Amino acid sequence: MQQILDAIMSGDRSEETYANLQLPETYRAATVHEDETGMFEGQASRDKDPRKSLHIDDVPIPELAPDEALVAVMASAINYNTVWTSIFEPLPTFGFLKRYGRLSEYTKRHDLPYHIVGSDLAGVVMRTGSAVNLWKPGQEVVAHCLSVELEHHDGHDDTMMDPEQRIWGFETNFGGLAQLCIVKANQLMHKPAHLSWEEAASPGLVNSTAYRQLISKNGAGMKLGDRVLIWGASGGLGSYATQMAIAGGAEPVCVVSSEDKAEICRKMGAEHIIDRRGEGYQFWNEEGTKQNPKEWQRLGKRIRELTGGHDVDIVFEHPGRETFGASVYVTRKGGIITTCASTSGYMHEYDNRYLWMNLKRIVSSHFANYREAWQANSLIDRGLIHPTLSKVYPLAEVGQAALDVHKNAHQGKVGVLTLAPEEGLGVTNPEKRAALVDKINRFRDV
Repeated sequence: MQQILDAIMSGDRSEETYANLQLPETYRAATVHEDETGMFEGQASRDKDPRKSLHIDDVPIPELAPDEALVAVMASAINYNTVWTSIFEPLPTFGFLKRYGRLSEYTKRHDLPYHIVGSDLAGVVMRTGSAVNLWKPGQEVVAHCLSVELEHHDGHDDTMMDPEQRIWGFETNFGGLAQLCIVKANQLMHKPAHLSWEEAASPGLVNSTAYRQLISKNGAGMKLGDRVLIWGASGGLGSYATQMAIAGGAEPVCVVSSEDKAEICRKMGAEHIIDRRGEGYQFWNEEGTKQNPKEWQRLGKRIRELTGGHDVDIVFEHPGRETFGASVYVTRKGGIITTCASTSGYMHEYDNRYLWMNLKRIVSSHFANYREAWQANSLIDRGLIHPTLSKVYPLAEVGQAALDVHKNAHQGKVGVLTLAPEEGLGVTNPEKRAALVDKINRFRDV
């Protein structure tokens, strides 16, 4: 791997240089093992420790399919799907790999007794398959995490509707928490030149997810002046939704769980902030068996205090079970609850009277199609949205990085250096960075 790293560090990005580099037989990658999927049986989710299940292994480089690219990964990041994979919830991901493996000769490669995880990357293209035309070795790239076969007609209006749509590094193998990875060529996007490797790697999944869920016609279709309640507004997903709301002329109401996280939202420019722990909101009883509608009412009153008497037009939902009843209640008549993820539980409960009698809509959202991901990446490239990166770990400590996210000990995204030897490398447009330095530093402090 040293030869590859030396070439990248040299700044040489000529196609000939990278096409002629000799590839190693193996590379280092973060994996979970199929024979360990029962290791946490009987434990509560909160007690499961990714440090025990995530391994750093030497793995062979798989054969490249015609529509794929092999990328040298300089940095990656932790998303909640890596936490799910590492604690084998809601089920082990090896079932995804087996089903994908039955699809074709090339997808058989994914059905392995180990799963290389990770759904973000920033790096350099090393090889491209025989059917790839738009991308060449030597190009600096980031990747979004939609892996799609695009053979079925349903995928050609919105690729998220394709029956063979999967999340790379979660429902496929050869993910981004590794020194090398394999992606489909239509996952690639240009790396923003003013960002370091770890900064550029961190937005991919969450920025694209927030864009579709909040901005796109496939999500809430946010418009100028909308009032938007954003749960977890300082976190890996919510921080991008908060920035988009502000940049798009909306009025975010940011829900956080501590004063430190409230300060992050203030740094992003938000004015309306609710510290749900500090203000003592308890939407469920201690046993978690019954909700308290009086707490929904108290939250609605607090929102109206902040907004001058108005309910919110949109609720940006991702905690799921813990907050969903409150989300349905506080949305204005005719408003939208847009939902993804469900990090606190998938089985949602709400009082349907507040939905049906007030003509509210629940809109489901899941990642983003290529066009949406490209538009979201463009916002980063133009300096309108900035990475919210709180801490960066080396690949060897990926288990601790995942634990931070699992325990909600992070603020913004948690990055992982894979090939990059240190933070701060990879900026190729220092002039652009200098023009944006105040914003970059403010968000990096997250």
